Amino acid sequence: MMNEYLKDNILITDGAMGTYYSELTGDNISFCEFANIDKPEIIKKIHLDYIEAGAKLIRTNTFSANSITLNISREKVKEIIGAGYSIAKLAAEGKDVFVAASIGPIHEAKVEKDNINVLDEYKFIADTFLNLGENIFIFETFSSVEYLKDITQYIKRKNKDAFILTQFAITPSGYTRKGVSISGIVEETRTLKSIDAFGFNCGSGPTHLYKAVKKLNLSDSIVSVLPNAGYPELINERTIYTNNPTYFADIMLEIKNQGVKILGGCCGTTPAHIKRLANLISVNGNKFSARIQTETREIETVNKGSNDFAGKLINNEFVVAVELDPPFDTSIEKIMEGARMCKENGVDLVTVADSPRAIVRVDSITIAAKIKREIGIDAMPHVCCRDKNQNALRSGLLAAHVEGIRNVLAVTGDPVAESDRMGTKSVFNLNSFKLIELVSEMNKEVFNLDKISVGGALNLNVLNKDFEVSRMLKKTEKGAEFFLTQPIYDEEVIEYLIKLKKEHNVKILAGIMPIVTYKNALFLNNEVPGIHIPEKYINRFNKDMTKEEAEETGIDIAVDIANKIKNYVDGLYFITPFNRVSMVMKIMNKVM
Repeated sequence: MMNEYLKDNILITDGAMGTYYSELTGDNISFCEFANIDKPEIIKKIHLDYIEAGAKLIRTNTFSANSITLNISREKVKEIIGAGYSIAKLAAEGKDVFVAASIGPIHEAKVEKDNINVLDEYKFIADTFLNLGENIFIFETFSSVEYLKDITQYIKRKNKDAFILTQFAITPSGYTRKGVSISGIVEETRTLKSIDAFGFNCGSGPTHLYKAVKKLNLSDSIVSVLPNAGYPELINERTIYTNNPTYFADIMLEIKNQGVKILGGCCGTTPAHIKRLANLISVNGNKFSARIQTETREIETVNKGSNDFAGKLINNEFVVAVELDPPFDTSIEKIMEGARMCKENGVDLVTVADSPRAIVRVDSITIAAKIKREIGIDAMPHVCCRDKNQNALRSGLLAAHVEGIRNVLAVTGDPVAESDRMGTKSVFNLNSFKLIELVSEMNKEVFNLDKISVGGALNLNVLNKDFEVSRMLKKTEKGAEFFLTQPIYDEEVIEYLIKLKKEHNVKILAGIMPIVTYKNALFLNNEVPGIHIPEKYINRFNKDMTKEEAEETGIDIAVDIANKIKNYVDGLYFITPFNRVSMVMKIMNKVM
């Protein structure tokens, strides 16, 4: 029935439920889903207001109705969904209006913390609606296709005639909250045969979505656009949207002319917005006509930045990378001199740590850019997720690209120490997997003619090495092209790495970090996560050694380890201890 209607008609949906409910009741704190039970007359009024305004489809007041987001039992969720469905059906009774099940994303932070089976929760929600007789499902405000393939196939198996629309929240920059581009979302969604229509809601106002949709090829697809009224303001601790029905409807008409078949509103929109939209569509014709593509895109020419390091890896040439720590203050002389020594000794890449152990140092991207620009050697910043949200990470990557940086190491980052948490809060908006995805998406959308190569960390100094390999393979699926290991000392780790390289075609640089003193050996072994130093190496040091003797011992051990492993990996990754770059150069020159 829905497919038949959409063949020749534009479908007008309702507008916002949550913000309109807040406007009517003055309650901008509670989840409006509870009103299905506590204030059903208000929810019915909202549905009727939208129907009277011209909406041909209304969504049940169940967007957040799941046990995880609402922190309630499934029995209570079932009650809320049942009441929400009944209210919507009652409002639509005797009218030529579709009723759709509204299903929103499940609160991810709680999911990761409590190890919750999200797919099982979606199946429970879907079953509840199916048992009520619902056959139109709208998954709204999602950030990726994760779970959507499985849950939409599940619904189709139970009701092959169900109509399923999946909508994604796109920010004004053209990405979802998980860093997936709008074109990436379209590409992935189109491969899912269990989805009848896709589109975009929330996250942006009509103009931003118009600009995004204008770039897409919408042929042979049923597409929806349900924008916010605009960009909200915070006034007296309340989120306020501009009352702009005329502006909203005018832009929506332009969106309709791009080939969009389903039009409506999200946050901040009201029956006034939908009424103006419905009237405008009626005047201009409710029939659907596909957009004819007449634009030709000019081929862009770009002067690509050099990336000799990535080129060597691709050509199976052996590479050497050296990690340098940025300073705690503005004294950059040592790191710049270290980078100069690396260049003079034939190092392929200098890497710059991102405030390891959550101790503040100079920004890694800034220092890497300065090294690249002034010393003339490829420099790779480590980029961690601890201190920056997705916007700041993307901003930093844009700046890195502008400065000629073409390699980054994506890491989750060490947490802030317990003693510092009162004054410093970790962000962790993303983890290393999601950051790798973000860079990969930016390579497709922003850097497509001149990409950034992204590397990942690999720690084999653990008991469950197979699990770490599974993480590595997952990172390669997300877009990681090479891996740097934690410092290696143990024979068992070397043997495992040799076996790993034989089984998987993955570019790996083995981590080599020289020990400098007996105390340093004990500290690394006991206080630095991810490092284990065998007793035989610790015993080669003693407390009474001179600095020179201890350094020579450290060099000999590092040379021995590097020689054992260099023929089985794609390169060596030297971690410089205490800015002793000359020590690393001695090791490198003895090994190479």
